[in-house]
Amino acid sequence: MVRTVFVNGEYLPEAEAKISIFDRGFLFADGVYEVSAVVNGVLVDYSAHTDRLERSLRELRMDWPCSRTELEAMHFELIRRNALQEGIVYMQVTRGAADRSFNFPRPAPKPSLIAFTQSMSLVHNPNAATGVKVITTPDLRWARRDIKTVMLLAPVLGKQEAYEKGAHEAWMIEDGFITEGASSNAYIVKDGKVITRGLSNEILAGCTRRALFRLAAEHGVEIVERKFTPEEARAADEAFLTSASQFVMPVVEIDAQRIGGGQPGPVVRKLRELFLAEAGA
Repeated sequence: MVRTVFVNGEYLPEAEAKISIFDRGFLFADGVYEVSAVVNGVLVDYSAHTDRLERSLRELRMDWPCSRTELEAMHFELIRRNALQEGIVYMQVTRGAADRSFNFPRPAPKPSLIAFTQSMSLVHNPNAATGVKVITTPDLRWARRDIKTVMLLAPVLGKQEAYEKGAHEAWMIEDGFITEGASSNAYIVKDGKVITRGLSNEILAGCTRRALFRLAAEHGVEIVERKFTPEEARAADEAFLTSASQFVMPVVEIDAQRIGGGQPGPVVRKLRELFLAEAGA
């Protein structure tokens, strides 16, 4: 089946999709994005993603490309046209196309909006049964990590380093503390308590993280928001990461050192089950 994508108001076969070479997302990474999970043909936690999109656009002084209602309808239409049962919808908004200049173009061009679907196994991801390996790497990103921009070169380098070392993810370190993963939020578990860094400009406010906090509170799992070191992480009873495409994913090794018994622990298994139940899996 030929995949249908969305580009600036049109649904097109992916081979026919084009954007301007003057698009500021292409020239400056002047854009933001969101990734929403789909389970059984239904969007998971979609409103949280549009709330975060609104904040990202506001922080970059960027206009909405369409209304919220139109954006949601586009997501549903892409899911329908691609018969997507399980996977993700990726959407991206840029400031639009204009002659190359660092300052915002005036008059402001119409923002560009693109989106596509990607089929993948989310519920029965085999990594969830075994857990994944993580390495640590310096955090080379800019200071506004709370904005979900398309400027992802530093995370790409971290992910590539992890791949080359036989790991799944890179947990980034700044001032001696772990900030987050290259494409995920990072957590450890000690004595039954979940520990994760508090929200600030230093990390992204993950939508899965937000849902996890609520589920943990409802089911008696304590979460402590504070910084933690790589040494603490390697000495933890359990560890895990969260993201829209991985949900709650156990981490069983950090920098080639086993965590706990080297298999997913009871706290992370419980949290993953709770999230899957809410997602309708």
